[in-house]
Amino acid sequence: MLNMTFEPKDVFQKLEFDKILDLLTKEAFTPMAAEILAATEPLTDAGTIDRLLREGRELKLLLEKNERFPLEIFDDIRPDLKLLDIDGYTLPSDAFQRILRILRLCKEIFRYLNSGARREIYPKLYDRIRHLSFDETLIALITRVFDDKGDIRPDASPELQRIRKEIQQKLREIDGRFRSIMQDYRGKGWLTDNAESFRNGRRVLSVPAEHKRKIRGIIHDESDTGRTAFIEPEGIIEINNDLFDLENEEKREIFRILRDLSTAIRPYGPALGDYLALLIEFDLIRARARLALHLRAGMPILKEKPIIGIKKGYHPLLYLKNKGQGRKTIPFDLRLSPENHILILSGPNAGGKSVAMKSVGLLQLMVQSGLLVPVHELSEFGIFQQIFADIGDQQSLDDDLSTYSSRLRNARAFLQKANPQTLVLVDEMGSGTDPKPGGAIAEAILRQLHRKGVYAVVTTHYSNLKVFAFRNPGLLNGNMHFDKDSLSPTYELKVGRPGSSYAFEIAAKSGLPKEIIDYARNRTGPETAVDDILIELQREKQELEEKLRAVLEKEQSLERLIKTYDSLHGELEVKRRKLKIDQKELELQRNANTIREIDKVVRELKQEKNLDRAKQLSEQLKTENAEKAKLVDDIHEQVVQLEDKNKSAAQKPLEAGDFVRLRSGGATGRVESIKGNKAIVAMGELRVTALVRDLIPANEPIRQQASIATTDLQRAAAFEPKLDLRGFSKDEALRTLERFVDNALMSSADSLRILHGKGDGILRKVVRQKLREYGGTIGRAYHPEQDQGGDGVTIVEL
Repeated sequence: MLNMTFEPKDVFQKLEFDKILDLLTKEAFTPMAAEILAATEPLTDAGTIDRLLREGRELKLLLEKNERFPLEIFDDIRPDLKLLDIDGYTLPSDAFQRILRILRLCKEIFRYLNSGARREIYPKLYDRIRHLSFDETLIALITRVFDDKGDIRPDASPELQRIRKEIQQKLREIDGRFRSIMQDYRGKGWLTDNAESFRNGRRVLSVPAEHKRKIRGIIHDESDTGRTAFIEPEGIIEINNDLFDLENEEKREIFRILRDLSTAIRPYGPALGDYLALLIEFDLIRARARLALHLRAGMPILKEKPIIGIKKGYHPLLYLKNKGQGRKTIPFDLRLSPENHILILSGPNAGGKSVAMKSVGLLQLMVQSGLLVPVHELSEFGIFQQIFADIGDQQSLDDDLSTYSSRLRNARAFLQKANPQTLVLVDEMGSGTDPKPGGAIAEAILRQLHRKGVYAVVTTHYSNLKVFAFRNPGLLNGNMHFDKDSLSPTYELKVGRPGSSYAFEIAAKSGLPKEIIDYARNRTGPETAVDDILIELQREKQELEEKLRAVLEKEQSLERLIKTYDSLHGELEVKRRKLKIDQKELELQRNANTIREIDKVVRELKQEKNLDRAKQLSEQLKTENAEKAKLVDDIHEQVVQLEDKNKSAAQKPLEAGDFVRLRSGGATGRVESIKGNKAIVAMGELRVTALVRDLIPANEPIRQQASIATTDLQRAAAFEPKLDLRGFSKDEALRTLERFVDNALMSSADSLRILHGKGDGILRKVVRQKLREYGGTIGRAYHPEQDQGGDGVTIVEL
């Protein structure tokens, strides 16, 4: 994992990234995490940066929802694990409490991230535990020895239980014997008002000095004045000695228990180290998320190649400062790409040039450190390998360097080391020496940086640098907007035009005499004129570029409209031929019905005289029907040939994502997948499987169709939203209903009324089946009240 390189070495301080790290460390729970955060270095691996950003975004989302993430303060157990690694070493009780704290927190985190849908909601946080398993055996081992208060349990072992039982018995025996002795001596007046006390861990009597010879026992202590002696009565000395022995036994048994427990968990040392590392990682993520909450920060779009596309960006520290003072912070937009990779930023002093430049560098450092930044989430940040910054006064008495000498030294280093993956930030380029040679040297340096393809933000007052940016592609002029009326900065970054220093206007506002300002204007006349002309040229250039973009967009739109018109013209011709087919088929259907009726009459008139005439009429109708059937076949063949002609406009085979329509007609859809000679086509919410040879390529439908097909508009305007299917066969009903609904959709009708009758319900089922094929295009279909037709009518809402 490679880190960025910086020139000079104090870039963090120049861009105030060290202050961001100070804020970040304050959000950490533990010193371990704070130490890691304080040493944060920007990275250059896109995968690692993306993971850190997504982790921070997920935990920030969790905090915004006021969910409690089960992470709390915990201690560093690395020294304990190091000692545990020594064979035979016994950990003390407090070490086990620290380890138990780690285990319980890990258990809660595993349970939290494994519950419900959190694995899908917080996938990057879940990845932290995905390949780890939590063994509750360790918790069971420790809690078998320690109670909830962290004390050794009385039943930690049978031996300890026995010892503590005997200790309790001895304590009760001592208490009874002591009270009896104390009552006896108190009756004799040999004790003080505070009759008992403790000395050296023993229960003693408080005896006035004049009576201490009267009581047999061991004197443990005397008061400072010598007037009171503290005596352990002879009657409980032996019992106390027994108690002392039992307490030593207890200590030895506790040590044995802890030794056995240390031996039991020693094999789990590496796992405990992993659990500690996991908690530290979550502490780091939480700190990043909490800082993001304070900054109202989000995750931008990350790119592997260098690019800067900031939308509604803020300087993080300025935002926090203004937020604390109740003031508004002005956001800025900036885009640097391979086409335009250097910004020359000009404008009056105290207008915000340096803040804008520093914002770019600071936001870039934060992103490459895995920190969320206060920008719109559609902002783009690429990966830079180097950041160079020449900011502020770098005068050095130790190195015998003036301000300008230090700037030249930085420039030499930049030119030697810079490449297209370098971000260069220069404040007041060329300043510190005579303006004319200084401006010329600055232009030469800028020219070389431009040739190297570096990304840069440069602030300046020099007109020749603004002119250089105007004349050379790849460079942009920009300015910090200045209100000419109030002569005050607005702190808005405007890219596309250079700025003016407004020196004379500001001087006039500050109260300098008019004659001084007039004299100064005369002395700088040509130079000021160049600035004004450049600003005007840049304005005109920007306007022309905007008009050119508008013309190109209109040309592209016109080209799409022409293509759509050609497509619709072909489709309309096909529909006209299909309509003719439908009409002829309808005539055939009716003739067939007539023939059936005549055949019936023939059978009934077998004995009648006009039998021959009826037969003749039947044969004539059959002949006419055959001719019409042949005519239908001929028209159908013409339709197929016309569709094939339209299809030949795009010779390439169909692919997933192409727009097509069925040869048999209907709406346009998109190919989802192709397997062999079959394809799945999406038409709205409907999925249709069709043979590839039955699909005809179609253009993507666009919204401007209404202005193209005048005949369709006229037809749509005359659309009648009522249809009567009674007396139709199933096939006739399907075809008629399809044309009816298609025309309804084209005419933007709100609702339809379809009369199909009740009967045996066949036509009602046909209507329902056909309406389902339109998926989400149809809003709702239902039967009206009985007095309006009931089950014999279907109302369709579009």
